[in-house]
Amino acid sequence: MNSAPSRRTLTTPQRKNPPMCQHQPPCPSADSPDRDAARLLAHHPEQGWSLLCNGVLLFEDTGELLPDGQIIAPHRPQQVATAA
Repeated sequence: MNSAPSRRTLTTPQRKNPPMCQHQPPCPSADSPDRDAARLLAHHPEQGWSLLCNGVLLFEDTGELLPDGQIIAPHRPQQVATAA
């Protein structure tokens, strides 16, 4: 005889996380070319990163980490040498 209580698995509907951007107009999505224009949620210059409203982690070297795990390499603007 098993005296342990039976365990039932309750099924619950899968929760969908609401989008981070709740304001109007909404920020560009993380897969949009202008994703860097999203609002800041958290800014940590001492650590070199910021979290944008669309879920993108933006690093001070201009690299990015997208919410799906995709890495965007740093893309600093090219400096153009001018003759004096």
